[in-house]
Amino acid sequence: MGSDARRGRLVELLGPVVAAEGFDLEDVTVTPAGRRRLVRVVVDRDGGVSLDDVADVSQSVSKRLDEVDVLGGSAYVLEVTSPGVDRPLTEPRHWRRARGRLVKAELRDGTSVEGRVAEADETGVELDGARRIAYGELVRGRVQVEFNRRDAGLDDELDEGLDVDEDIADADDEG
Repeated sequence: MGSDARRGRLVELLGPVVAAEGFDLEDVTVTPAGRRRLVRVVVDRDGGVSLDDVADVSQSVSKRLDEVDVLGGSAYVLEVTSPGVDRPLTEPRHWRRARGRLVKAELRDGTSVEGRVAEADETGVELDGARRIAYGELVRGRVQVEFNRRDAGLDDELDEGLDVDEDIADADDEG
């Protein structure tokens, strides 16, 4: 069985198992790893994926792979993971899950735009609350990594009542 056919068979086999756990099957890859194969299953859902979620899905997927001889009886290592930040945004659900994130979008006309995802639905995405782009105009998007972003909410709660400059000055006075 060729690698494309094997991947298709695995997607067909594991899709319902992953869906039964409440997740979307984003990708399945099989790569050689010495005498074994590495089977990587990428899952996602609205609200994200926790380590406990990964463990639950891993058990279900492992059980299903053991029931069916899709890997030809050879040994394998199973890795269940969530998509990384570098995953391209190609489906409406990807854009919806990127709400509030800064993205760079490649457009079919060869240009690109950058902005924060304000809204996303089944027809398109709205960047920065102003520009709406239909999915038909998009090639793909990528979440941009922001090292110094300050979200309202959690960061503000953690910093509430804390004046860093004042704390540093106090430490200098003591020393």
